[in-house]
Amino acid sequence: MSVQHTGPTNHGPLIPSPERTPGSLRAACAVVAPQLLASYDQAKDQALADAVEQGSLSPVHAYLAHWAALLEIERHPDTARAYHRAEYLAQVATAPDEAREHLVKAAAIYRDAARAVRAA
Repeated sequence: MSVQHTGPTNHGPLIPSPERTPGSLRAACAVVAPQLLASYDQAKDQALADAVEQGSLSPVHAYLAHWAALLEIERHPDTARAYHRAEYLAQVATAPDEAREHLVKAAAIYRDAARAVRAA
């Protein structure tokens, strides 16, 4: 998947860190990754359905944590480019070791973003 970012080319975030609420995350998504809005809405709907079915808010917490991490990546254009490049290269890799190398890089970027969100 290739994502085009517009806006500042410096190393700072495009927008402030959003609150970890469905509305704030969706608004942030609309700004930094509008191509992901349909996926965001689908994930929210699925999390709510799973929460009702399980009688637990755990699916909602998981969806909020996941999307907060993804949007933390997207807030930083250089980080988002590196993340999406690693995902793309993993998909087009011709050897398992090559794919694994790129997936490890993407996972590290995601983990760092998740850690940053939890620390905030």
